[in-house]
Amino acid sequence: MTTEDCYFLGKITQTHGLKGEVILWLDVDEPDLYAEMDSVFLKFGKELVPYFIENIQIRGKKSIAKFEDIDTIEQTESIINKELFLPLYTLPELDDQTSFYYHEIIGFELKSENDGEILGTVSSVYEGSGQDLLAFEFKGKEVLVPISDDIVKTIDREKKQLSVDLPDGLIDLYME
Repeated sequence: MTTEDCYFLGKITQTHGLKGEVILWLDVDEPDLYAEMDSVFLKFGKELVPYFIENIQIRGKKSIAKFEDIDTIEQTESIINKELFLPLYTLPELDDQTSFYYHEIIGFELKSENDGEILGTVSSVYEGSGQDLLAFEFKGKEVLVPISDDIVKTIDREKKQLSVDLPDGLIDLYME
């Protein structure tokens, strides 16, 4: 299993207690969907290593987990700050035309809903505490677009396109 076959789930942030439990920060919209999770991959360098979950308590984005064969606080030290991954095939399939996973839109074209013009290709998605942004290049400059229902209207997975309704003057700000 490689990171290309997986999605980023979160990170182990610290120990919890003395019996091998750790605090997980889950970078997901609905942490409760992961309450029945029985294993994850931890990233060590470039390698993903499977770890089996003995029990997990979901408490919002911060959760407490106990992994099999990790029974002391000393054993947890090797996994603190490790990133958590799950295989892409475990993601629920999105079949509507307005929802998407950020990793899937990299490389999609942005098409203006107003005139049908292709504005560019999504190069990155930046997640922030206030607003997530998608990035594309327009005439040699990176343009950042807020990800919201008012701006990103539809997704066409077959054509690999996002239909967008950009606020007037947004692109002009980057061209000055």
